[in-house]
Amino acid sequence: MTRVTIQDLRTARYCLPGVRPWFRRHGFDWQEFLETGIEAERLCATGDALVEPVIAVAVTRETKALALEPAATLKPAPSLASVSATLEADDG
Repeated sequence: MTRVTIQDLRTARYCLPGVRPWFRRHGFDWQEFLETGIEAERLCATGDALVEPVIAVAVTRETKALALEPAATLKPAPSLASVSATLEADDG
């Protein structure tokens, strides 16, 4: 689930003094947004086409972040030699 942040608004070059009233008009809490961002789906639900560019920025940011994450949970498969050595040690 994509979250739009204040940095996404800045990257999209949105006018922040204009965004705050827009948030109020749509019933969004500006302070909460600054602290945690907002789900892209909530922005889309407004039906305002102005949300599309900033959502695109957020999707790009999240995609890049995922691509840069190390695959820390994946371990390389053991080599055949190490498996053979382990089996031979267990047989002895």
